[in-house]
Amino acid sequence: MEKRNVLVLGATGNQGGAVVQALLRDGHHVTGVTRNVASPKSQQLIIQGVQMIAADFLDKDALSALMKDVHTVFAMTTPGWEGDVASEILQGTNMVEAAKKANVPHFIYTSVSDANQDTGIPHFDSKYEIEKQLVASGINYTIVAPTYFMDNIFQPYVFDAVKKEGVLKIAMPENTKLQQISAEDIGKFVAVVVNQREKMFGQRIDIAGDAISGNDVAEVLTMVLGKKVTYEGFSPDYLRAQSEDMANMFDWFNNTGYSADLDSLKQYKLSSFKTWAKKQDWSVLTSN
Repeated sequence: MEKRNVLVLGATGNQGGAVVQALLRDGHHVTGVTRNVASPKSQQLIIQGVQMIAADFLDKDALSALMKDVHTVFAMTTPGWEGDVASEILQGTNMVEAAKKANVPHFIYTSVSDANQDTGIPHFDSKYEIEKQLVASGINYTIVAPTYFMDNIFQPYVFDAVKKEGVLKIAMPENTKLQQISAEDIGKFVAVVVNQREKMFGQRIDIAGDAISGNDVAEVLTMVLGKKVTYEGFSPDYLRAQSEDMANMFDWFNNTGYSADLDSLKQYKLSSFKTWAKKQDWSVLTSN
């Protein structure tokens, strides 16, 4: 397997961090880009041998300079504060234009599953706008499109109710299945894309490791935590006052849902929710 120089934008985030770890395991040389190289996560990556560089993702010229002489760029974008998708599109536009200027041989963009299906979800649609720019750019690309993150269970708005009340609360009916993937497996899959390279050019791949209902997630949590966890679904309308984007997403989960081809993805050995859960450190939930 050829060892490559890979530039990872957002190297200290959940996805970017998982990508870095997977690439290091495969022996690639990784340069990480972040806003703050003094952060604990950046410093830990430096200890692991990652060259860390601070850059503003809105600075196209700086990004283009960083992309010179690398074999592969991994990029992700996120909405700005309060779901500002316009800033996300600007991030993505700058990244794609910088890559084109630098003649990057392979650009990997992580989007979201089914973003190309006219979902009407703002933070899905913004990523699809970036996808379209990437496809039109003429550079060699691969779009990796993950489903819902298993790791979202650790978000305070979910985590706190499980810890305090033994109740998993999600805006979905108890038996509606949701396709999910772990951040670690996103990293593993991106490493496959880096390694297979030309085989992956021009592809858009929705990825998931499992499709599981809220009731089933609660059963797994009961097993790994050693205490009873029940499931409590609620209407997405309760989310609307806080975030129209999130409410729209859960409405879409309930009425349409992701469509990753789980059968074709079996070759990559992506984790089920149960397998992932068994590997997590749940001590914060089981401690007093």
